[in-house]
Amino acid sequence: MSNLLDATTFLQLIILIFLAILFIQSGLDKVFNYKGNYEYFKSHFAKSILKNTVGLLMPVITILEIAAGIFTTIGALQLIINGGTSLGLIGAQLSALSIVALFFGQRVANEYEGSSTLVGYFLVTVACIFILS
Repeated sequence: MSNLLDATTFLQLIILIFLAILFIQSGLDKVFNYKGNYEYFKSHFAKSILKNTVGLLMPVITILEIAAGIFTTIGALQLIINGGTSLGLIGAQLSALSIVALFFGQRVANEYEGSSTLVGYFLVTVACIFILS
């Protein structure tokens, strides 16, 4: 078991837990409220180049978010059990890809305020990738 009181290990763990909560909740919300989310995204992208791709992109982002949540959860457990960071790193990388995809969508939809809120999440995710590498 790794030393969880070590500052670096604690930081790695707390960010992995943060990302796990963020992406498991977001991904499962898209699964359990698929119709509502689909309608929201369809109207959100109605005037953009993505208007005809919502049916394809929504499952992609949902799978990406759930995968990020699963890998960060398992990565946190791996860190606790044996100090390993490989699975958490994969989770953080998937998290970064998810945020970049969401950021792209917000920018294309001219939702600049929404895209700016993703910057904080992205910075935390990049920090996680850095400290797990």
